[in-house]
Amino acid sequence: MAKITLDNLAHSYLPNPKGEADYALKQLDHVWGDGEAYALLGASGCGKSTLLNIISGLLVPSRGRILFGDRDVTRDDTVARNIAQVFQFPVIYDTMTVGDNLAFPLRNRGMDAAYIAARVQEIATMIGMEHMLRRKARGLTADAKQKISLGRGMVREDVNAILFDEPLTVIDPHMKWELRSQLKALHKQFGHTMIYVTHDQTEALTFADKVAVMHDGRVVQLGTPEELFERPAHTFVGYFIGSPGMNLIEAEVSGNTARCAGHVVPLGGSYKPLKGRVQIGIRPEFVTLAAGDDGLPVTIRRIEDVGRHQILRAEFAGNPVNAILPEGMPVPAGANRLKFRRERIGVYADDWRVAPLHAVSTPAREAV
Repeated sequence: MAKITLDNLAHSYLPNPKGEADYALKQLDHVWGDGEAYALLGASGCGKSTLLNIISGLLVPSRGRILFGDRDVTRDDTVARNIAQVFQFPVIYDTMTVGDNLAFPLRNRGMDAAYIAARVQEIATMIGMEHMLRRKARGLTADAKQKISLGRGMVREDVNAILFDEPLTVIDPHMKWELRSQLKALHKQFGHTMIYVTHDQTEALTFADKVAVMHDGRVVQLGTPEELFERPAHTFVGYFIGSPGMNLIEAEVSGNTARCAGHVVPLGGSYKPLKGRVQIGIRPEFVTLAAGDDGLPVTIRRIEDVGRHQILRAEFAGNPVNAILPEGMPVPAGANRLKFRRERIGVYADDWRVAPLHAVSTPAREAV
């Protein structure tokens, strides 16, 4: 296993990049702990696969260094870095049996035959293919082949890190849940450093100890699933994490209040004057529907019953606003206002979260 350090790292696919816009991966400075499980989460094209390929040695960065522990591996190839990588689409040997595919990385390193047999059986059981070890890989479904690829990536216990590049794309939904659970159990058992690339927030949040949310070539926040939900550091994190994502409303902030289209919203903290594009953000879980004069006036567009709860879709000053309502809760007569729990409101300037000068004392569940 290895601690992985990204030191002043950046990458451009252009031969002579002239400015920040020319970089697919903008400057990164991070230290990822030995033996932890990380996810790289973001939309297509955000730079997560580029970063994974730099860590694996498939790409040499335009600038900066990669360290495994205290060793600079920036120009070392994948073999020298002693890592395993699982790709989005299965890479296996069709002419070999399932068992031989799983055993190949161990035989290639001259491991003991008894150890190989035991380890292959263990991994085959984990991926649900213990009954297929003697079957040729040719002719198996893409789903089955990807499970073999996953197993082969995890069969070695001596690697510095295991890298997964959207490995569950071709796996059916039920098996995805099982494999994520088994990957997490394997991580707890053996303590490999694992990095898992995905655009699926469920995969990222259920697999990883910490999630690096990427946007436009940057890691805009690195934190635990709880930290990403409770305190999004960037508006993209608020939008991308959660279903529905965080509500964002244009505002003018002064002291402990925000003014949104002429309506005052009390905040949970006091803020200095802000420049640029200013917004307040609040998750739908902390929005309530009410009648009367308090709160923001909205037009209710529809209510969606998703089983565990209801999603209220509304509009304020031309801006969509969502609220999570309890399952089966009727809409009160005359309800046309949304109230926010002030201690849950974040303030953002040019998309980045702004820390308050100090908190305002409020009851724990007070709403505006």
